[in-house]
Amino acid sequence: MRHNGRMDSDWKARVRMADAEVKTVLRSLPADLREEAERVIVLLEKRPSAKLVGEGIADDTMGLFEGDNLLAGEAGGELMPPRILLFIDNIWDEAEGDADVFREEVRVTFVHEIGHYLGYEEDDLIERDLE
Repeated sequence: MRHNGRMDSDWKARVRMADAEVKTVLRSLPADLREEAERVIVLLEKRPSAKLVGEGIADDTMGLFEGDNLLAGEAGGELMPPRILLFIDNIWDEAEGDADVFREEVRVTFVHEIGHYLGYEEDDLIERDLE
């Protein structure tokens, strides 16, 4: 791993692009959906941690929803706060270094994870072309 200014500036540029895309997606949602989606913590990380990989998350995963989905609140009880992890280096790798493709992959990944928050299962998301 390089530890020079170039790598830091590349990382910061990718984080800025990803953050801007997440904000664009949020602004594009209908007001009621946007209000719910804005409650989800979004973390931008390089790659899944060793702990996540040890728990069975693939090391090339691009996004992950953790916590209780929106429907869990209807069941009562103590809820785990929802959060979405976007793995920026994995998304960048998938985009093969193309900034436009990267932004599109961030959008698709973020929308997919928001779908999990809204209570959709993997099959539901695939059916809606949000895989």
